[in-house]
Amino acid sequence: MGLLEGKVVLVNGGSQGVGAAVARAAAREGATVAVTGRRPGPGEALVGELTGAGARASYVRADLSDADQARGSVAEVVAAYGRVDCLVNSAGLTSRGTLLDTTPELFDAHIAVNLKGPFFAMQAAVADMVSRGAPGTVVNIISSSAHGGQPFLAPYVAAKAGLVGLTRNAAHAHRWDRVRINGLNIGWTETEGEDTTQRTFHDAGDDWRERAAAKLPMGRLGQPDEIAAFVVLLLSDRSGVVTGSVIDWDQNVLGGLD
Repeated sequence: MGLLEGKVVLVNGGSQGVGAAVARAAAREGATVAVTGRRPGPGEALVGELTGAGARASYVRADLSDADQARGSVAEVVAAYGRVDCLVNSAGLTSRGTLLDTTPELFDAHIAVNLKGPFFAMQAAVADMVSRGAPGTVVNIISSSAHGGQPFLAPYVAAKAGLVGLTRNAAHAHRWDRVRINGLNIGWTETEGEDTTQRTFHDAGDDWRERAAAKLPMGRLGQPDEIAAFVVLLLSDRSGVVTGSVIDWDQNVLGGLD
């Protein structure tokens, strides 16, 4: 039996990158999977892949920066499958901005996608769990940048650091409801979105992955399927009673100095 056999898993931002990897891993472990995203093309293609492999899966079109759509994504899944057992918040905005050049509009966009969306998706999912008197799990995909990050990530860091605090606050608030809420501070990861970011903001060429890998201790970027395996563990009963943990999933040791 798979780790998530019989569970209904909602992956927000699940149409590509880390979210898509989580959706695939959850489906392999026996879950019914719903993924959200703004673009139907990638979302529907992923669902076709999952259902073609025998999984039960669906796509919900949603812009998680809109609180009503964030809550509505949960409502759609509950309407379709009767409940949400597990929620993964993996949608993210990584547009660059420093303290000095970030506009109010860019700041608001980061807060909307990286903090407000997860907040209201969690609100709806945890409300469903509590109303049924059923245990559940949430995993928030955060970032190692939440500890400080680079100067050009100021609004991103502000939002992700807020998500760290929210993860712990919600875990504490709902521990007696047996709703476990944890987070992953992921490091530099090889995804479609990161490829776009490197080319858009850093003038990177086709060799950016190799150049990046050469600067990293393990000689390679983190991989979405590795993160997905960790997320599935946290979603499952195999992770025991752990809640309120924000785990640094990275190959650099924060606080370590040469």
